Amino acid sequence: MSKAIGYGAQSATSSIAPLDFERPDPGRSDIRIEILYCGVCHSDIHQARDEWGGSIYPMVPGHEIVGRVTHAGSEVTKFAVGDLAGVGCMVDSCRECASCASGEEQYCDRGQVAFTYNGRYKDGTPTYGGYSDHIIVDEAFALKVSPKLDLAAVAPLLCAGITTYSPLKHWNVQAGQRVGVIGLGGLGHMALKFAHSFGAHVTQFTTSPGKEDDARRLGADEVVVSRDTEALKKLAGTFDFLIDTVSADHDLNMYLALLRRNGNMVLVGAPEKPAAVSAFSLLMKRASLSGSAIGGIQETQEMLDYCAEHNIVSDIEIIPIQKINEAYDRMLKNDVKYRFVIDMASLKG
Repeated sequence: MSKAIGYGAQSATSSIAPLDFERPDPGRSDIRIEILYCGVCHSDIHQARDEWGGSIYPMVPGHEIVGRVTHAGSEVTKFAVGDLAGVGCMVDSCRECASCASGEEQYCDRGQVAFTYNGRYKDGTPTYGGYSDHIIVDEAFALKVSPKLDLAAVAPLLCAGITTYSPLKHWNVQAGQRVGVIGLGGLGHMALKFAHSFGAHVTQFTTSPGKEDDARRLGADEVVVSRDTEALKKLAGTFDFLIDTVSADHDLNMYLALLRRNGNMVLVGAPEKPAAVSAFSLLMKRASLSGSAIGGIQETQEMLDYCAEHNIVSDIEIIPIQKINEAYDRMLKNDVKYRFVIDMASLKG
């Protein structure tokens, strides 16, 4: 085991504070990454505060990691010392089931996904995330990062980016389609950028009238305030695809009414309470309501390469690690455009 320093939570009610811990020594197929930047995801708050249950303490959050390789094991072939590398939401899986074999490790049939933090490796030891000075990861679960882009702004692509890119690709969103993005936050602004880049006609739905100009800057063809019931009625039955990024409780039926026949609405946000869905919202148009998690390693690399080619990154605000608790409070107030990223150099003072 090797010493690591970072910031973490000791309990569901504690603040995020300095924490010393240990990581496994790198194996023959592992790389050691000096963490340069780590994005702050809303799920960091949920899990640090045990709002989803089952949290493991002490916990070092962070699964939007960009850094530089400082060690490569003897069997490593993808990376060399000095290379840029990224780590997203998972660091291992069973690697043998049908889902893993098809590059969909996030849906591991055996439920053996080792999440980057608040998870466990196969030997039962806990995983610790990116609010730290370094991370050890098998090269099979590390991503190549292009030096073309702002590295800090790349970090949120490892969660917010792939979480929205994956369903848009899976349901073959393309030019000529009408796509609606519900919510304009960390996930929503990436969904908007990708849908626009794919050539779709994109409508941004938001509860915040003040976000209209920003939504258009990010690629929206039109912006609708969700509380405007008359505007929603005019759009009934006009959308091929809706991506719902909202994590707060909200009415799904009013958005399902916007779908065309055979349209699909996919959930990528995770509200705390189960949603009530009217069967008739689906029956009368053969509509679908779906869910999507992150993407597999192969698709995540595809997304990073696409972003490098098309100059797509997250809109970010960089913070020092010492302001992480303030950032959590601001996130809960939607006071960020649109993703906090920690400059991990601040960890060293």
